[in-house]
Amino acid sequence: MSDTENKSIGYYLRTHIREYGMVVALVAILAFFQVVTDGIMLKPVNLTNLFLQNSYIIIMAVGMLLVIVGGNIDLSVGSVVGFIGALAAVMIVHWDLPTVFVVPACLVVGAIIGAAQGYWVAYWRIPSFIVTLAGMLVFKGLTLALLGGASVGPFPSEFQAMSSGFLPDFFGGLIDGRFNVFSMTLGVALTALLPILGMRSRAKQAKFAAVDEPLAVFVTQHAVAGLAILFVTYLLSTYRGLPNILIIMAVLIAIFTFVTNSTTLGRRIYALGGNEKAAKLSGINTKRLTFFTFANMGMLAALAGLVFAARLNTATPKAGLAFELDVIAAVFIGGASMSGGVGKVIGAVVGALIMGVMNNGMSIVGVGIDWQQVIKGLVLLAAVIFDVYNKNKA
Repeated sequence: MSDTENKSIGYYLRTHIREYGMVVALVAILAFFQVVTDGIMLKPVNLTNLFLQNSYIIIMAVGMLLVIVGGNIDLSVGSVVGFIGALAAVMIVHWDLPTVFVVPACLVVGAIIGAAQGYWVAYWRIPSFIVTLAGMLVFKGLTLALLGGASVGPFPSEFQAMSSGFLPDFFGGLIDGRFNVFSMTLGVALTALLPILGMRSRAKQAKFAAVDEPLAVFVTQHAVAGLAILFVTYLLSTYRGLPNILIIMAVLIAIFTFVTNSTTLGRRIYALGGNEKAAKLSGINTKRLTFFTFANMGMLAALAGLVFAARLNTATPKAGLAFELDVIAAVFIGGASMSGGVGKVIGAVVGALIMGVMNNGMSIVGVGIDWQQVIKGLVLLAAVIFDVYNKNKA
């Protein structure tokens, strides 16, 4: 490798230190807890629980990223989670409505909630902090009113399957029932597909400008990502296979990664957060974009509410309590900027996984909830300080 290539790689890594640093941090935290828990952390059953326990945080972190990149924040998501779970419980348990009707209806209600809040932020210029703080209080109250202060459940099996179900093994006759061949096949297919899509993206970018990412970095990150996917898929396949919720999350991550990286809509949201006045002068409808990010956030919070209720198999008045703090922390830890215009979907997912692994690992080793909160707060503060330091250095 030439000196020029080495310098190019070094410069690229320095300018993307936050992005790759978070991945390294996740691997280091996983390795640390794997050692101190005597191997429990990466056991298939614990790995499955890790995804199930953090699925709703990851789902909301994807939506929160767009809100924060657009220069706003949403404090109401935890309360929306509780309200949608309560609404689903009333519709299914009390009104005896079918799951196939309740799920899309709740997603629509969530989108309407987000749109209502986005309307005041986008078109009346009321700060998002105030609007969503009001929303937090409103939907906490509505959840209590809807449930009458009591828990409602249980849910039918088809509703629970959204959170606690697993992909069936369509190739179950090939190997004994202790290994899910179909899940492993999906993992292998995804591992092969990612570099193909990556090379197509590089080729498309090369037609218009020089490719920013050095080839050595591209090959290395896809090799590491492929090995990680194969390793995790293998572990899950030895237990019960891929959870349904993991497939839902993978689809959401793929959709929003494409939207943010490869569409005009995504580029305009980044422009909105980077400099709203400049975006408006360039012809971008900033009000409509802000409205969209909040409506999208409401829909994803509703999905998270359905997943959380399905996991608990009941709707409770305290559901979603303080979820907004974990979601916002995950987005900032994953590399989003407080001032907007910066952040990636994968970064938000990595940030959510860091929070989840820390929660899971500290619980296994017996760290009290008090010290867990202290440690998570310090990690969030360190991430924000690092962001400010990099900006001042630049």
